Amino acid sequence: MRTFWNIKGGIKNIDSWQPNCWVQVTCPVEDDVKYLQEELGMPDYFLFDVADADERARYDQDEGWLMIILRIPHLKAVSSRSPYTTIPLGIVIKGDKIITVCHQETRMMLDFINHQMRRAEGFTDAADLVFRIFLSASVWYLKYLKQVNTIIDKAKRSLDRQIDNKDLVNLSRLQDSLTYFATSIRGNETLLSKLRFRLPVDELDAELIEDVNIEMQQARETTAIYLSILNSTMDTYANIINNNMNKVMRLLTSLNMIIMFPTLITSMFGMNLLNGMEQWRMGFPIAITVCIISTVCSLLWFKRKDWL
Repeated sequence: MRTFWNIKGGIKNIDSWQPNCWVQVTCPVEDDVKYLQEELGMPDYFLFDVADADERARYDQDEGWLMIILRIPHLKAVSSRSPYTTIPLGIVIKGDKIITVCHQETRMMLDFINHQMRRAEGFTDAADLVFRIFLSASVWYLKYLKQVNTIIDKAKRSLDRQIDNKDLVNLSRLQDSLTYFATSIRGNETLLSKLRFRLPVDELDAELIEDVNIEMQQARETTAIYLSILNSTMDTYANIINNNMNKVMRLLTSLNMIIMFPTLITSMFGMNLLNGMEQWRMGFPIAITVCIISTVCSLLWFKRKDWL
């Protein structure tokens, strides 16, 4: 799906391409790819690079075209392996052509367009559009990080109840998501520092870049903090599980030792050996009494040691 936006004096939707308009392509189909290649002349390998879900944040130049690949945050299904991940967003510029390509429908881009409509100022040039997308990506990293922190806090509050495998799997998924965030944010920061010397930057763009740097730095530091908290929570979960397992094994061992004493006594008196109590009518009651006394004594001893 492709959409055309007029970016001068406020962002507005238009029906077809015009010079210096923004062409937004989301989840491109064959017709969109054909339009970009034949009508706008975009190199085909640019589209292949953007389609790669693992493509790193970088820029490339070819025959006057500038391609920028930015890693943006994306929320998948909550039940997926990694609910929070990052995907590539391609920004392609040449002269009066400004194109963005993304193979996923993201909340970030929808919010970006709505915000620019409310802002009603549009973009001064392609560089302004690029740096504002960088700023929006940084803000959305922070939004998703707050959601991750809420999930971690909920997991920490549930430490006093019984822990199952589902809790550990969910935390492991968040751990993967934070790792993706940390890697992508570092790549975006490196890319931004290089673009300052590749794009025409005026005084307003310089201030915008500073804002982007601040937001990215905050997102990177927040990701590191939450990743550290999550690792600590995972370690706590593991320690609790080990402690519970030790308690169970200690209880089973104690019960086994308590049962062992009467078993030993009855085994001794049950052997086909002469012990002087075979014909004595008090032999059986004495054996039972000794079993009871040994059981009670061992039970009291293990209770005193807090093994039961």
